[in-house]
Amino acid sequence: MKGYGLSVFRGTEPERFEVEVLGTIHRFRPNQDLVLIRTSHPRLEVAKVVAGMSGSPVYIDGRMIGAYAYGWQFGAEPIAGVTPIRSMLDEAARPLPIMKLLPSNAADPIAGDALRGTSFGGDIGAYDLREHAKQLAARSNVPTDPTAPRLSPVATPILLGGLGDGATKLARELLEPMGLDPVQGGGAGIGGESEGPAGFVDGGAIAVQLVRGDISAMGLGTVTRVDGDRLVAFGHPMMNAGASALPTATARVLWVLASQARSFKLGEPLRPLGALVNDRPAAIVVDSKSPAPVFPATVEIDGVPGATHKIWSFTVAHEKFMSPSFLAMAVGSAIETTTSEHRDVTWRAYTDVTVTGLGTIRLEDAGVSVGGTPDSDDWSRSRAVRAVGALLNNPWQTTRIEKVSTHIGVRFARETYRLRGVDVVSEIIDAGQPARLRLHLVPFAGPEEIKVIDVPVPSELAGREVEIEIAPGTRRRRASVAPSA
Repeated sequence: MKGYGLSVFRGTEPERFEVEVLGTIHRFRPNQDLVLIRTSHPRLEVAKVVAGMSGSPVYIDGRMIGAYAYGWQFGAEPIAGVTPIRSMLDEAARPLPIMKLLPSNAADPIAGDALRGTSFGGDIGAYDLREHAKQLAARSNVPTDPTAPRLSPVATPILLGGLGDGATKLARELLEPMGLDPVQGGGAGIGGESEGPAGFVDGGAIAVQLVRGDISAMGLGTVTRVDGDRLVAFGHPMMNAGASALPTATARVLWVLASQARSFKLGEPLRPLGALVNDRPAAIVVDSKSPAPVFPATVEIDGVPGATHKIWSFTVAHEKFMSPSFLAMAVGSAIETTTSEHRDVTWRAYTDVTVTGLGTIRLEDAGVSVGGTPDSDDWSRSRAVRAVGALLNNPWQTTRIEKVSTHIGVRFARETYRLRGVDVVSEIIDAGQPARLRLHLVPFAGPEEIKVIDVPVPSELAGREVEIEIAPGTRRRRASVAPSA
């Protein structure tokens, strides 16, 4: 049997590519077959299987049979697997949790936990971005050996714009094990409400916008079928997260880049439109009328004479894993770019996180980067990123972040100290009075410095011996109160 498919190879208009059916792999996935096809198009003869073509509708005798969705990495032929349209429409028919986005001053901004599929499992007080990524990778069932000959979903390219090398490296570390393919290849776009197609069309390009602004990232794929306000796309999951709420947009394809490993589309978002509302095994489901929660973030950097770009602004998708991940990448990239020097840097950052109905919390981070500037890897371990991850993943109350602003001050010096010794100014003190300690500090360069500090001692310890331990603040976990039932 022969037919054709539709996909965008350049620009915004879908083009036809020829299709020959080779056979059907029955029960390829639970309750799902896979149609095996050979494709023909001048670009596909060179690029073979292309990431970003996922979702391209395939027609036989004028009827849509499914979506281009699977392929072999390092494949030498343009052979792909088609997810049957019936399986995709079944995903579109799934009921969604009731979500209610209230005004920003409401006490309960989101009714219902719509993003459970990407939740962090563990002690929320010890939230860690890399541990979160490992948990999601384990759930995604992506093969640990990517070179193994295995029919797998055509990876969703995550096109990165405005990110430095350190941020791109972190993106690969966090996202590749989940089956996503971070690529430095645009993704920013300059589109607005009036640019690009007015709506989604079968075979058109679709962007899932994770970050937009001075720093950007988007997943690029293809629309399979539009039915009113709803559509199905990709023919495979993006993160297999179930019910979701990620912003989407129409998109433009710049070029199909051929690669020996996996070819992919380069593109950029155009008109913001709707939200990815369901992320399932056979398809993603998008509702063009649904809003997707996002929050603005800014980074301001001081202390770098002559810096041409000191303030960075961007908007981040409100999502339990993607929000802390791309905050780490974006802030780290801004620091790395603005302070780009092969010198010792001492830095201190204050981050304000505003939570709807709960006010604003301020988090302080500091560090020393020897022989270079701090980057996304450093920031991924910051209190700010840990706090955002903990807030979004807390199991007791659905949290809406309104905005995040970070102010970073840098000094080109290694302001580190080694504690040589401690003296007690007075071994006996009155009940309720602080204990005074004399610290002998040795800086990286220069003579020893003396600093006297006061340590509060509760009056109820009167008549007892008190032992005081001194350790760097970064190694001490703050005491916390257990949540009430």
